[in-house]
Amino acid sequence: MNGRGTAVNTPNRFERLHREPLELEVEYEDDRPPFKTVFYDDASRSILARNDSPDIPFTYSVNPYRGCEHGCIYCYARPSHEYLGFSAGLDFESKIMVKRDAPALLDDALSSAHWNCQMVSLSGNTDCYQPVERVLRLTRGCLEAFLNHRNPVGVITKNTLVTRDSDLLGSMARHGIVRVILSMITLDPALTRVMEPRTATPAKRLLAMRQLAKAGIPVGINVAPVIPGLTDEEIPAILTAAWEHGASFASWSPVRLPGAVEPLFVRWITQTLPDRSEKVLNRIRSIHGGTLNDSRFGMRMRGNGTIAEMIDDLFSLHARKLGLDGGAPELSTANFRRMAKGQMDLFEH
Repeated sequence: MNGRGTAVNTPNRFERLHREPLELEVEYEDDRPPFKTVFYDDASRSILARNDSPDIPFTYSVNPYRGCEHGCIYCYARPSHEYLGFSAGLDFESKIMVKRDAPALLDDALSSAHWNCQMVSLSGNTDCYQPVERVLRLTRGCLEAFLNHRNPVGVITKNTLVTRDSDLLGSMARHGIVRVILSMITLDPALTRVMEPRTATPAKRLLAMRQLAKAGIPVGINVAPVIPGLTDEEIPAILTAAWEHGASFASWSPVRLPGAVEPLFVRWITQTLPDRSEKVLNRIRSIHGGTLNDSRFGMRMRGNGTIAEMIDDLFSLHARKLGLDGGAPELSTANFRRMAKGQMDLFEH
């Protein structure tokens, strides 16, 4: 389906009933009508999501949106949509839950006497700068709350819309409370368009990186997910391009295909890249102990085996050559302010 990562809905593992669409040949006067995105209000009354995974470098995250219109076929977050009664397939990228109260809920959480100041990830699950953010500005509202409280935040995105908030991010950088990571899987715009259909092109992401770096905002590159046999050979070129555009640190992780992501990805690569599909799938199995996904802590974020080691060596070698191997900058909690609800900041940011 044009502009979508997948055209199908996989069965929801939590639902007893599954509705399968009828395969009908329908003639239209014009092109087939586009499949529109539907947005739903998310009535959640809490905003800080907690995880206890030992291989994720943060405990709390904020996700203003659930589901993601970017439509990345490999997205590990797809199965989370099943908890909402939707499918991890087309539903994930076309039925988006919107937390309209996210900035206010975040302000309340940071004002609470129970909050222990620490770095929060924005976002930990789905992209906080997906297309609807241009209209709703919920991520910008959350950044304002973080800045007002001087609470550190790590932003990760594939969208150049992040540059819209350079004013806030610049102020946060002066307090040492922000870093931005742009995620990239390939430099090939054609591959990007079929694998990540509604993300910014690689060239535009690099320009966004340069703009953020020039504004004094710490920015890094996340080469992820690396797909062995398809994108791993691009690691040196991606790191070099990121360094040339102002990146000061880098990371990587392998593709993982949990739950319903596995059949979606297999269908996609078989149909889209039939000549390479078996090679790619076999390479993925080789880094996950013979399966397409290894959910074990300590393994899922790095993989194991000879090919995984080769990818890590390739990344480490070029990151070291470019000075990108120092890790992300530490963020400060020294200036945290537990401001009362509704209290206005009377001082300049």
